[in-house]
Amino acid sequence: MARDNPDSNLIYLHGDLDLKIIEARCLPNMDIVSERLRRCLAPFDLCRKPFTSSTRGNHHHHHKIITSDPYVTVCLAGARVARTRIISNSQNPVWEEHFKIPLAHQVSQVEFEVKDNDMFGADLIGIAILPAKRIASGEFIDEWFPVIGSNGKPPKPDTAIRLQMTFIPCQQNPIYLNGISENYGLEKSYFPLRHGGKVTLYQDAHVIDGMLPEIGLDDGRNFEHQKCWEDICHAILEAHHLVYIVGWSIYHKVVGTLYTHHQKCVIVDTQGHGNNRKITSFIGGLDLCDGRYDTPQHRLLCDLDTVFKDDFHNPTFPPGKKGPRQPWHDLHCKLEGPAAYDVLKNFEQRWRKATKWSEFGQNPSTTVPNDHPSLWVSEEHDPENWHVQVFRSIDSGSLKGFPKNVHAADAQNLVWAKNLVIDRSIQMAYIQAIRSAQHFIYIENQYFLGSSYAWPSYKNAGADNLIPMELALKIASKIRAKERFTVYVVIPMWPEGAPESASVQEILYWQGQTMQMMYDIIAREIKSSQLENAHPTDYLNFYCLGNREECHEEESKANGQPSSNGNTDTASKKFGRFMIYVHAKGMIVDDEYVILGSANINQRSMAGSRDTEIAMGAYQPHYTWTKKKEHPCGQIYGYRMSLWAEHIGKIDGCFKEPEDMDCVRYVNNVAEENWMRYTAEEFTPLQGHILKYPVEVSAEGKVNSLPGYENFPDVGGKVLGAPTSLPDALTT
Repeated sequence: MARDNPDSNLIYLHGDLDLKIIEARCLPNMDIVSERLRRCLAPFDLCRKPFTSSTRGNHHHHHKIITSDPYVTVCLAGARVARTRIISNSQNPVWEEHFKIPLAHQVSQVEFEVKDNDMFGADLIGIAILPAKRIASGEFIDEWFPVIGSNGKPPKPDTAIRLQMTFIPCQQNPIYLNGISENYGLEKSYFPLRHGGKVTLYQDAHVIDGMLPEIGLDDGRNFEHQKCWEDICHAILEAHHLVYIVGWSIYHKVVGTLYTHHQKCVIVDTQGHGNNRKITSFIGGLDLCDGRYDTPQHRLLCDLDTVFKDDFHNPTFPPGKKGPRQPWHDLHCKLEGPAAYDVLKNFEQRWRKATKWSEFGQNPSTTVPNDHPSLWVSEEHDPENWHVQVFRSIDSGSLKGFPKNVHAADAQNLVWAKNLVIDRSIQMAYIQAIRSAQHFIYIENQYFLGSSYAWPSYKNAGADNLIPMELALKIASKIRAKERFTVYVVIPMWPEGAPESASVQEILYWQGQTMQMMYDIIAREIKSSQLENAHPTDYLNFYCLGNREECHEEESKANGQPSSNGNTDTASKKFGRFMIYVHAKGMIVDDEYVILGSANINQRSMAGSRDTEIAMGAYQPHYTWTKKKEHPCGQIYGYRMSLWAEHIGKIDGCFKEPEDMDCVRYVNNVAEENWMRYTAEEFTPLQGHILKYPVEVSAEGKVNSLPGYENFPDVGGKVLGAPTSLPDALTT
């Protein structure tokens, strides 16, 4: 999409830019000053070798000419979307670097910044500018473009950069037009799409038999509610050869750093066909540590002296305060078939980085295993067959096995950036799935922030992932096409920790900026399409989860130590209410495609060069809209309905068509009524756990906290947060 903005010369570049940065010519020498400084400091270099004996002869040293070390960055609306490698000592550098860049930016121009990498930082040589409208035309461009310095002129008369590019708008790209095809997958990904797989989908650590209602699927079958931690336990106990665990927290102390290894994987050998063993992998949001065990009941105060006696976890309250436990909602999955071996490959690459391989065993192959039928656990004609693809956010600083040069990295669908090789396929998978969506999107995530280049009040936070913008533009495109489309987003009421703390308040501020940006786009599209009686929440809604319990006096005594130790009850305990912490990281598209893993919707998880993450995208080829010619009711449909049964407390007939207004109204009515019950002083049981997120959205798309609820009940902290002096990179 390249759509004009009536207020300016801005247009939305929404699609894929196929770009090749080839070379530059006649760049100036930007290193003259630093070279002179180096020479001045040379006599004081006390580490140089002493003079050698004259008997060794006279040596003439020819010093290499010191000149610019150029590289190029590509910027749209202040967001950097690509960067070349540095070419040392060259005024006529040749990069020959290829980029496939997804764009969702409102701009008037695209800037190619040519910079010199200097000992004191980067110096701007100049900028080549291309009008956005020319790029949006889709023409093939292969030209030299003048590089203009800060004085408005080229540094030299012939200073220029050669670029090749083609832009393909979303609405013209066949990949995005027909939903999930038979061999749908992310083409530009390190791990390819795998066939012959099996996926088991889990909600929460455990589901007690009979706790959730039966959910009918196609062909007269029912969805089976699985037991995650039991399955992991049995798999570990029955392993013969290996148990590999990758986790942020595996019940031990973790050293805190700015960024974390955030993948959560368990890899074991399990029984295969005949007497053979096969690899089975578990990935998702659940860590193997305290505070994670929970069921769809999400108890607060009951069972604290039994089930949760030694597993009490609630970081909202400081020591000395007695409150409810923090319920934990999460998503996880089990992979069998070729994709499970890709998770194993990820472990091997990370292990080789973390330790000497001789301590571990034989050095494995560095190649990605083939999608060989011998690894399949289901046949393509089997209706229960799965196609699965593994995605990551990770860089060469966290593993061994990535290529050492830019062209080899491109061949393996990796991104070369400065001194790192990056796999950011998780973000790319989200983008492609959102663009391919035709009916609805359902998201559960611990965080929801991004596309900061379009935030209304703070555009330079560096949270440039495209996911929120892609969702907003998808909704806008459906409004223009006069088609129903709905996005449901479930997030925690606040990020884990004290709601009044600086870090939590800043994350909530970023989240509020993200919401405001999205609702602005939707409201403008409703207005320009002249839709009467339409409201932004007809298309996009945010929810959180909470619970209330009426605990009797003898049950409440189970919470913590006796009051004689000075502990005081919290308001949360007094009213028997607390949020359910949403730690999930998943997205369901049209009941035919699911992404699930460890990655949050924030810059830390999506950048690839920050937190390390792993996820999978999967679908059943026999249960797609293309194959069924109607709403598919396979395992992904059953999974979404099971989650809704947990959150909403029942299954209603309207749930089968989530994009319809009847479904939107039903879910919103339950969420709003539950919020009133949750915040009331008198106890009234909730219907399920879904709550309206405590913000109010006007018809014009303006986001404010709910009247009377500027702060979270019982615990305080502004609902829409506040900026702080913390580094943006820490909280985005």
